[in-house]
Amino acid sequence: MKKFIHNFKEFISKGNVIDLAIAVVIGNAFNAIVTSLVNDVIMPLVGIIIGGIDFTGIKITHGTSSILIGNFIQNIINFLIIALSIFIVIQVFNKLNHKRKHEEEPPKPPKREEIILLEEIRDLLRDEKKKPHPKPDLKKE
Repeated sequence: MKKFIHNFKEFISKGNVIDLAIAVVIGNAFNAIVTSLVNDVIMPLVGIIIGGIDFTGIKITHGTSSILIGNFIQNIINFLIIALSIFIVIQVFNKLNHKRKHEEEPPKPPKREEIILLEEIRDLLRDEKKKPHPKPDLKKE
């Protein structure tokens, strides 16, 4: 049991777990912002554009059961906005990471003269192999 607790403490103290926990908290807060954006800004504007229809009120009712189509449409819009936002953040992160990676690369040292000569010989031999050679005339006179 002590080994289990020790391993669990080691696992939980790793940076990845802490980063994941932070990401979940930030993602949850971001979800609240996007939900408010969709419910309070985008959907009322869409409703105004299409003639004052309130999407949250769109539903199909049969007896005591209701299919909430308006809520479904709002959740689709939520998903698309969140996906677009994450895509943009990842694109920006990749660009910054790419620039940093290229800035950190040291310049390559110049090749030594012997290496250059050996590469030229290699290339010449490779080109020589690619050339078609004439077939010898095997006819006897």
